[in-house]
Amino acid sequence: FPTETVYGLGARARDPRAVAKIFAAKGRPADHPLIVHLARASEVVSWAVAVPDAAHQLAEAFWPGPLTLILRRAPGVPDEVTGGQETIGLRIPRHPVARALLEKVGDGVAAPSANRFGRVSPTHAEHVSSELGDRVELILEGGSCEVGLESTIVDCSGTTPVILRPGAITQEMLEGVLGAPIRAGGTSEVRAPGLLASHYAPRASVSLLTGAEIAARAEELVASGARVGVLASEIPEGLPSEVERFELSRDLEGVARELYARLREVDRRGVDVLLVVPPAEVGVGRAIVDRLRRAAAPRLQG
Repeated sequence: FPTETVYGLGARARDPRAVAKIFAAKGRPADHPLIVHLARASEVVSWAVAVPDAAHQLAEAFWPGPLTLILRRAPGVPDEVTGGQETIGLRIPRHPVARALLEKVGDGVAAPSANRFGRVSPTHAEHVSSELGDRVELILEGGSCEVGLESTIVDCSGTTPVILRPGAITQEMLEGVLGAPIRAGGTSEVRAPGLLASHYAPRASVSLLTGAEIAARAEELVASGARVGVLASEIPEGLPSEVERFELSRDLEGVARELYARLREVDRRGVDVLLVVPPAEVGVGRAIVDRLRRAAAPRLQG
């Protein structure tokens, strides 16, 4: 089903058998926690306890929207959705199709991105169909995703909030609501989705370079027989004619919205090596670069 971030693969969060089907369809390790999607903030008390003031402030400011809060889980929440942890990730999406679905279900829906584990997240219904095929019985069509990157994850289960995964809700936006600095990254005992070193990866090998470095590297790769692609908001000059060009928007929100569809296009066009000029790490640019670094990391095995 669609959300404003990416398409999710949903199951009733209180039904362990339904949740197990998520892991089977994705090929996802069972100790990886899932985000539970809710229709309204009043449902949080059924899933979390000891919700701190900071979480209330962030929820009031950004829900419904692309923000996941990590909270202490309530008694009775199944281990299958928390990965056996004492915390749970909760979000209220703003996409109208997602909200209608959640209203009909009447309870939490666990939903990671609707793709094979470690691969590029889907931002169109056809991405889900092409990747999961008959592993899912139904796809709700909701058009292209407005944001295009997974939700910002903020851990509110400890003494101070910590950004575990950057997204469209930026560090500056969070600090503006809380009125205080908020730590990003660093070490955390809490496992959360999308934090593996290798993630969001196309089949093509990915390298992050400056615009000035790309032409020479592309020449070397073409000479070695590789099929090379370049992904950038401004395609560098001097590239060999054989290089496939994948141009992104000039604004960061546009890059976020387009990124995963471009990465899937890279694979459709049979590129072996993708050379990427990442954007500046400001605002949502931090989330874009985070995804690109994970796409470029050594791949998961299996």
